Amino acid sequence: MASSLTDEHKKLNPKCEVPVLIIDGKRLLQSIPIIEYIDETYQIQPRLLPDDPYQRYQVARLISEIIASGIQPLQNLKVLKRVGEDKKTEWAHDFVKAGLGALEKTLEESAGQYCVGDQISIADCCLVPQLYNARLYDVDLTAYPIMSAIGERLNELPAFKEAHPNRQFDCPDEEKIKS
Repeated sequence: MASSLTDEHKKLNPKCEVPVLIIDGKRLLQSIPIIEYIDETYQIQPRLLPDDPYQRYQVARLISEIIASGIQPLQNLKVLKRVGEDKKTEWAHDFVKAGLGALEKTLEESAGQYCVGDQISIADCCLVPQLYNARLYDVDLTAYPIMSAIGERLNELPAFKEAHPNRQFDCPDEEKIKS
């Protein structure tokens, strides 16, 4: 978080948010648009955005949006600092829980082995960090069996293991959870 407040970072993103990614001199902001750009530009298989228009809607425009707009911002560190130390866990817990309830209902229609069918998608990339935060804020995940099962499968995959927040050099100790 501190690195996003530097003057250098402010030049890259005036909102002082992460992520910022520079590819071929192009500045890319915000997680979902960055993932979509990489998926569409490099077309690495399997694709994170399905070819089928309805599945693409479910992935990019519904599930990812529920997470990116309805859950993640409300338990973002910048928001939680404003809420105050004494209320941040309760605040995050309540909003994460409400968002996960809506997401579980959506997954009832779309899920297979993963969020949308049996292929990993951008929705899965969005889900895993939210499950991490749910554990961080003591949300009981037994009420969300579909997403819990998907999360367990995803967390066994090498790419998700490597991306786990606990493995990141800049993850503060107070934000690390025990597996």
